[in-house]
Parts: sequence; structure tokens; C-alpha cells
Amino acid sequence: DVQLQASGGGLVQAGGSLTLSCAVSGFSFDDYGIGWFRQFPGNERERISFIDCNGRDRYYADSVQGRFQLFCDHAEDTVYLQMNRLKPEDTAVYLCARVHISRPGSDYEESEFHHWGQGTLVTVSS
Repeated sequence: DVQLQASGGGLVQAGGSLTLSCAVSGFSFDDYGIGWFRQFPGNERERISFIDCNGRDRYYADSVQGRFQLFCDHAEDTVYLQMNRLKPEDTAVYLCARVHISRPGSDYEESEFHHWGQGTLVTVSS
């Protein structure tokens, strides 16, 4: 079965750091990239990052560029989202999903991502 599970959320003070994990099973990073999204109260969802673990393609939204960074652990089948210099506006439920690598680049639409894992809540206090 294909599974993606986001974890690592919690409460952190503004300016602090947190690392989220997206543990995957049932498929290979050879064929799929991983996207991180966050969902705000009111259900607005923002795509914040993407990584092709077997290539060089990365994407970071302007809102997180320079603060967030993605890492792949092939041995653990896990993608990590390291979040630094957190802000109260980063408060959201963070989710990961997979996308079939069908072309070079990182400009996959949200509709192309599937198998959404359960999210993990990140709360940043001011």
C-alpha cells in the first residue's frame, strides 16, 4: 500500500526551528517526487516545497525560501522539511504528498499530487 505520513509538528516560539518528517512506503523515490503543503484555518492550502530525491529539482515558495530546506533519506524512505526562523504566520497543518516524476523541473500543479498523508500541526507562538 502507498502511504505517506507527516510527523514532527508541535508548538515552537517565533524564531525557533522544527523539522518535519514525511515517511513513505509502497513506492520508490526513483519514480515520485514529494511535495509539502500547508493548510491554514479556512482550508486555504499553499504548496511550499517540492523535491525530486533522485535529481536536482527543488522548489520553495517565496514565503519559505531561505528559511525552509528539504532533505531526502533514502535509507529511511523519509523526506525531511527543516524549518528555521519560524514565524507566527507559518502556523498551519503541514501535509506531504507524492507526484509522479513525468518531466524535468518542479512546476507540478497541486492536482497532480496524490496520496496525501495525514498532516501534522505546527503552531508558532509570537
